[in-house]
Amino acid sequence: MGLNVVMMGPPGAGKGTQAERLARERDLLKISTGDILRDAFKEQTPAALVAKAKMDRGELIDDETMIAIVRDRLMRPDAGRGVVLDGFPRTVTQAEALDRILGERDNGPLVVIDVVVPEQELVRRLAGRRICSNCGTTAAPGDMEANCARCGGVMMQRADDNQDVVLERLKVYQQATRPVLEYYRNRPTFRVVNGSQAPDRVAHELNTLIDDAASVAVPLKTASEGSL
Repeated sequence: MGLNVVMMGPPGAGKGTQAERLARERDLLKISTGDILRDAFKEQTPAALVAKAKMDRGELIDDETMIAIVRDRLMRPDAGRGVVLDGFPRTVTQAEALDRILGERDNGPLVVIDVVVPEQELVRRLAGRRICSNCGTTAAPGDMEANCARCGGVMMQRADDNQDVVLERLKVYQQATRPVLEYYRNRPTFRVVNGSQAPDRVAHELNTLIDDAASVAVPLKTASEGSL
C-alpha cells in the first residue's frame, strides 16, 4: 500500500530537509510548491500558463489554479506509490481538494505532520541560514562550506533572514496556516513532531509517527466525503 504525507511547519523548522529524507528512504515522490511550479512552467500546461501570467502581474496564484497544477502532477504514474508534499496545501480549500484528489487515486493513507519548533530557535536558525544562489538548497546547520554540495553554487545568506523580517514571516505563517492545521488536527492521522531535536532524531521520530498514523488511517475516499 502507498503512503501520502503532508509536511507542515514554519520557516526554519527543517521540514524541507526531512521531507527530502523521508521521500528518499521510503521511495516516495517528493513535491514542493517551488518544484511543481517550475516543472509546470517548463511544460507550459494550461494551468501553468494561467499561473505564470498572474505571477508576471505580481498577483498571487489562486486556489483553483494551484489545485489544477497539483492535480495534474499527482495523477501521473510516478506518484502512484505516494508522495511527500512540502508547501501544499496552504489553504483549507486546497486541503479539501487534496482529499478529493488522493481519494480518486486511492493509493494509501494521508498522514499530516506538523514540525514544531520554538520561535526563539527558529529565529536563531533563520538568522544564520545560508542557501545556494544557484539551486536554492539550504545548508545544514553548522555547514559553513562556501559552495553548495549539490551543484557547486555559492552559498549565501538570504536578504530577508534578519531578525525583524524573520519574526514577521513567522507571524504571517501562523496566521495563514492555522485554519489548515485546524482542518487536519482532529484526524487520526495528524501527528506533531518536535523539530528542535537533532535531525537524525527528528527523522527517527517522524518515521515512528508515520507508521503509527498509517496503522489507524481510514480510506481517503471516506475522509474526503466527510470533509465536503
